[in-house]
Amino acid sequence: MLASIIIRTYNEEKYLPELLGMVKKQDRDKVDIEIVVVDSGSTDSTLEIAESFDAHVVHIKSSEFTFGRSLNVGCDAANGDFLVFISGHCIPVSNDWVYTLTKPLADGRAAYSYGKQVGVDKTKYSEHQVFKKFYPDMSKIPQDDYFCNNANAALLKSTWCDIKFNEELTGLEDMYLAKQLTENHNEKISYVSEAPVFHIHEETWYQIKLRYEREAIALQKIMPNVHVSIYDFIRYFSKSVWLDFLEASKERVLHKNIVGIILFRYMQFWGTYKGNHDLRKLSTSMKEAYFYPK
Repeated sequence: MLASIIIRTYNEEKYLPELLGMVKKQDRDKVDIEIVVVDSGSTDSTLEIAESFDAHVVHIKSSEFTFGRSLNVGCDAANGDFLVFISGHCIPVSNDWVYTLTKPLADGRAAYSYGKQVGVDKTKYSEHQVFKKFYPDMSKIPQDDYFCNNANAALLKSTWCDIKFNEELTGLEDMYLAKQLTENHNEKISYVSEAPVFHIHEETWYQIKLRYEREAIALQKIMPNVHVSIYDFIRYFSKSVWLDFLEASKERVLHKNIVGIILFRYMQFWGTYKGNHDLRKLSTSMKEAYFYPK
């Protein structure tokens, strides 16, 4: 069986060598591997790095980029039975990552699987808590809902041939597809805790707000009945800060994380509130801000 590792890149030179190095180290006894890089206009050494690891590089214009469109381009170029997605700033933890992540697909227990994400030393404290919430230690094969995340995921190529990623969304193309699969095609989604990656976000506070804002816009297409009021913003923000404070106190790291906790949770929920109320058609400048925040 062949797995196609599909990596979306835009100036990912910092972590791409380590990511591709771990891909090269994957156990090939039970699944073979090819690398497909979908680049949307990198100006650093991303392309040179990809080519040095024998990756098949395909290109998409930055003006035409959406998360779904870039994945569809990569999937179309892929030859594998399994399509494995990983962010350009994620790094597999172990040498059996590909095999473990794709096993529910090979066993016929799911059409779409996603793995655990963990932070690193430089990860913001509250984002560690987000990872713990959405990526617990126990696998669910299959799970009961359609949550999924393409920073670390695998999809049957045959499934993608039937249902492509939505190319209009500002994010959450993974959940949109997973909802289609579970509700309209009787397919299953699996969470594989034993296939973790390090997910390294090095965002400014403004970039964090934009990330949650564009995801909230996309969420309206997936869960149109979800509305976030200003009261919800205040409630979610204050409760999350309080819970983070309690957890940081237990770990005896509260003092050095107070400001970071407040800022992260504020940007998270203010971005969510703004995005939930921002249903206008995206202008070119706003699209560039969402996809390529400076």
